[in-house]
Amino acid sequence: MPKEQNKALLPAGLRDILPPEAEREAKIREALADTFSIYGYERVKPPLIEFEEGLISGAGAAMSSDTFRLMDPISQHMMGIRADMTTQVARIAMTRLKVAPRPLRLSYTGEVLRVRGTQLRPERQFAQVGAELIGSDSAAADVEIIGMAIESLRDIGVPKLSVDLTIPSLVPALLADTDSLGDDVLPLRDALDRKDASAVKLLGHDYGDVLCHLMNSTGSVTKALNKMDQITLPSGAASELDRLKEVAGGIIDHVPGLKVTIDAVENRGFEYHTGVGFTFFALGERGEIGSGGRYLATLDDANATAHSTEPATGFTLYVDTILRVLPGFTPTQRIFIPGGTPINELRDLRGEGWITIGEIDITNDKEAEARRLNCTHILKGGKPVSISKGLSS
Repeated sequence: MPKEQNKALLPAGLRDILPPEAEREAKIREALADTFSIYGYERVKPPLIEFEEGLISGAGAAMSSDTFRLMDPISQHMMGIRADMTTQVARIAMTRLKVAPRPLRLSYTGEVLRVRGTQLRPERQFAQVGAELIGSDSAAADVEIIGMAIESLRDIGVPKLSVDLTIPSLVPALLADTDSLGDDVLPLRDALDRKDASAVKLLGHDYGDVLCHLMNSTGSVTKALNKMDQITLPSGAASELDRLKEVAGGIIDHVPGLKVTIDAVENRGFEYHTGVGFTFFALGERGEIGSGGRYLATLDDANATAHSTEPATGFTLYVDTILRVLPGFTPTQRIFIPGGTPINELRDLRGEGWITIGEIDITNDKEAEARRLNCTHILKGGKPVSISKGLSS
């Protein structure tokens, strides 16, 4: 293999993003963040690398196996490259912003790096955009965060959105008063995620029938809630289910036209969530375009006093997946500017949204040069003229 080709190779799961895709991604990231801003979510920018123990504490433990480690030559402490930004935002909230009024609304956008990709997302480096609402345990906080995510996705044109709700704390609450399951707890959770009714009935012991009823209540929000209303649950589990119903009702009231489904026993991807979890889907994409849920923001620090644990809810949107479901991208029109054109004459063109491509090396055939530089128009007599038609735009 020639040396110049070898230098262009990148590790599996990493790639260069070229024009116009890079521009499109940047615009989508900022458009999403702009919606968060008008809801009062203020932007934070955590570092790409920080001490390992900070990245994988609390809810971050779920990302431990996906986190790249390296030794910091200065401190001689192990560092981690972030695989997710939620833990970082929680750390900022509970340290640098610990005296800020609650609930605290924060948003972020940035790149993350993971040890390995997945079948649905082979990329190991990709962009995240998200928001966290920290310091409130109310259902209204869950409804706000889900509603804001949906609005931001609708604003950029994501087609036929839907949200799937779950409550991963329901099953533990149901099983809290029994110790008869023993080693069957983890296989039971796996059976519930696989929707294996026979295994659930066997492994669930006294709760097998109830768990099967909950599992079979999966579906559209109205159908699921009607089925779950037929179940009698212990007080702790009933309280968790009531919370799910409250959030589902709030979403239906505040986000008209949204398709809402419920899977009350789903746990995959929500292992560290403490309340309602949710996943966003869109027409044309098999995988999720975003996910989130309720968790406890924690600060594992012996010196921490105030705000060492706070209720929180938030979400992360995956820009690479979102781009796959958006309508075709139409780049901004490019206009070729002949050499010698005063810069101040271009101000109005740029204000109208044109991309101005100045002539660097003077040529006789300016139209040919404009085509070579992928311009759609050329400036003639102070006006844009279409290259293909030769007419004023």
